[in-house]
Amino acid sequence: MFETICELIPGCQFEVLEQTIQLAVEIAREGREGRKVGTMFVLGDEETVLKQSRPLILDPLQGHSAELKKISDVNMRETAKELAQLDGAFVVSADGTILSAARYLNADSTGIKLPLGLGARHIAAAAMSRAARSVAVVVSKSSVVRVFSQGQMIGEIVPEIWMLGGGSIQVKGPYVERKTAGLHIVSSELPHERKESK
Repeated sequence: MFETICELIPGCQFEVLEQTIQLAVEIAREGREGRKVGTMFVLGDEETVLKQSRPLILDPLQGHSAELKKISDVNMRETAKELAQLDGAFVVSADGTILSAARYLNADSTGIKLPLGLGARHIAAAAMSRAARSVAVVVSKSSVVRVFSQGQMIGEIVPEIWMLGGGSIQVKGPYVERKTAGLHIVSSELPHERKESK
């Protein structure tokens, strides 16, 4: 479902990215305890991400075995949904282990340009995706999931109902749109797609 986004990311681990985006979409749709939740997952180059971030609270995932913290594990996914209510980001290793939660990202955001209306969480995501060889997946409280790579927003996953309410697409430049399973998926065009559409 999210292949067009993965194609835009150098060295993309599709299975882990797909599971991360699916979890983000579940959080966006479900919220928690009757309210919308915003959170962020930073995937890959975990050493750099951990060095350029710090815990906001005692890390609730510290000390648990890696096998219990796989993003593909149903229990871990439910745990992540609960922890998403906390401020800060999740750090996910390239193999899909959620290493840490509730982290403050401290990457340099100088020169990051995003559409107006996207706040600190989106700026931090763009900055970390540029500072580390990572991908950031952000859940907005407006139920939109945005994907960042190399300091740029490369994709948006939007619930169809949000588009009916007059929401607008934030991805810059030429983009590809797909509708599937009640989602509106928007990603930047690949260079070969631009040539074919001319």
